[in-house]
Amino acid sequence: MLCDVCKCNDATVFLTQILEGKMQKVNLCDSCSKEKGVQDPTGFALADLLLGIGAAEEIEKGTPTQKCGVCGFTQADFKKTGRLGCSACYITFSEGLGSLLKAMHKGTEHVGKLPQRAHREIELSDRMLTLTSDLQKAVEEENYESAASLRDQIKQLEADLAIKP
Repeated sequence: MLCDVCKCNDATVFLTQILEGKMQKVNLCDSCSKEKGVQDPTGFALADLLLGIGAAEEIEKGTPTQKCGVCGFTQADFKKTGRLGCSACYITFSEGLGSLLKAMHKGTEHVGKLPQRAHREIELSDRMLTLTSDLQKAVEEENYESAASLRDQIKQLEADLAIKP
């Protein structure tokens, strides 16, 4: 079996990781495993394993000595631990993080969970903004029948917002 990195030498180090129910295998030759720091736990690039060998290199698209101004975290720190130091790191290292986060997660925007009531209020508020925008467009276009219908929908929505479960 050939090394997944150099594609030349026989693999002697076999790594397996299960991530989100999917098994990922990485086969490395002796020299590539030493280069990646697999045999030295202190130099091991966790981000490389989580994202695929060499993927953490994308974080280095910025300046090689790029450092977070808030916590002092560097690209090397991220590569070593697979974690960022603070929320400002996301801005500092943003150039290379987008593709890395997409590879690790379903998207690049945190959705989180909301209480049912808050979720309902957000949906109603979003609907209100859409209706208000549509109403403004209808008035500008002098489409008064549509505007009247939108006005009635807005009044109903305001009533729904006033009645909280």
